Amino acid sequence: MQQKNNTVAIIIIASLFFIFGFVTWINGALIPFMKTINELTESQSYLVATASYISFVVMALPASYILGKIGYKKGMSLGLIIMAIGALVFIPAAEARTYWVFLAGIFIQGIGMTILQTAANPYITILGPIESGAKRIAIMGIANKTAGALGSLIFGAILLAGIDKTKEKLAEANLEEKNVLLDTMADSVFMPYVIMAGVLFLLGILIKKAPLPHVEASEEEQIVEGKTAKTSIFQFPYLWLGVIALFVYVGAEVIAGDTIIAYGISLGFTGEEAKYFTTYTLLAMVATYALGVFLIPKYIKQKTALIASAVLGIVFSFCILNTTGYTSVLFVAALGIANALVWPAIWPLTLDGLGKFTKTGSALLIMAISGGAIIPPLYGRIVDANKHEMVTNGIQEAEAIATASNESYWILIPCYAIILFFAIWGHKIKNWKV
Repeated sequence: MQQKNNTVAIIIIASLFFIFGFVTWINGALIPFMKTINELTESQSYLVATASYISFVVMALPASYILGKIGYKKGMSLGLIIMAIGALVFIPAAEARTYWVFLAGIFIQGIGMTILQTAANPYITILGPIESGAKRIAIMGIANKTAGALGSLIFGAILLAGIDKTKEKLAEANLEEKNVLLDTMADSVFMPYVIMAGVLFLLGILIKKAPLPHVEASEEEQIVEGKTAKTSIFQFPYLWLGVIALFVYVGAEVIAGDTIIAYGISLGFTGEEAKYFTTYTLLAMVATYALGVFLIPKYIKQKTALIASAVLGIVFSFCILNTTGYTSVLFVAALGIANALVWPAIWPLTLDGLGKFTKTGSALLIMAISGGAIIPPLYGRIVDANKHEMVTNGIQEAEAIATASNESYWILIPCYAIILFFAIWGHKIKNWKV
């Protein structure tokens, strides 16, 4: 009966991962869309990612407090309803065509996702044995990235349809004609976000009635021989290293998924062609997740999967830097292979042994998602700086932005190096004498 209850719970939680995967990964289409309708620079356009992911810093610890008061189940319901409210903000944002209002809607959706993730991730981790935690989270990843691929395709088709022709018209239009074109383009977000809000509100109500078993982490943390029980979250060095590893991982993952469309367009691909590129990244992740479900923990350990992922990330990053055109785009997409098992492996390796500090540790890991708010805009700033320097040196703007976009992917290499450190040594610090 317990196994049956857990199976039902896994299916329900997977549906939640599907939802915030759908919402999260439409950013790849939103970034070039926002850049066009609000006439933004590269770094300004990546504030879409910042608005989405900075909410995890603002709300992670409050979300942990809220979950302590209302529990995982009601917390998931609350998260969905707040996400629905954020979707509705896109309606006045489209009417006003004001960038900060769009960012406000994305930020509110991020708050809802923070609560949802703060509840769902530890819940699925402790729903069964910690040794198979990465396997369960990999199943969640399949749902998440499949939804992301669908969301990217659907919103790419809606938001990027005709974007190349619109850009051509904008280049020749007067101020009045330009405003009409941009207003028409902005209105295309109206119906998709109305539908999204309705679905999220409905699911928020339904999840309260879902048959989810009550689970809690063991109150006793693992005690190393010769040491007393921990009294503070600061006494778990491996937790903080796990937070840092997750921070740089999310930044790398968001760069792989959210920059690839804009990167493709900078290389000369049309919006119609480039709208599929985020889907390549996500499908690579889904395939690797499926492999992880089969291999972990029966054939390989969570630690081994994390080491392999970090090494692949470094290799693929060098390949991006040393190739051009469609080949380079494919190596960006291949980062999905390197990224897939990082999240599933870091969570159980970091939460193992926290005991009564599990909720706080989970909140800190959720805060680490803010890497997606900081590292992609940093990439955008590096692109802008490199492009400006090349244009100043007489290189044509189209060539300059393509070269700058490619060369700026170096930022991924230190991210994967930090993950590799955690995989090999960092997660063991709980057993070292300090």
